[in-house]
Amino acid sequence: MVTCPKCQGIIDVDEEDVDEGDTISCDECGAALKVTGTEPLELESTDDLDEDEEDEEGFIEEEEEDEAEEDWK
Repeated sequence: MVTCPKCQGIIDVDEEDVDEGDTISCDECGAALKVTGTEPLELESTDDLDEDEEDEEGFIEEEEEDEAEEDWK
């Protein structure tokens, strides 16, 4: 069993049946959760992962814009 990082509900998961990178859902709140570790079992909300990816992509775009401005000058 593991605790949902979104609602703190208990999720009954057989730790031997999941691998790192798998996605499961919380029965309590319906959140999609990614397995980020297996010993011990760790979960992260896929909503949190999407926000992190957007931040990283935004940073890369800004960096490319700065380089384009420097090339223009």
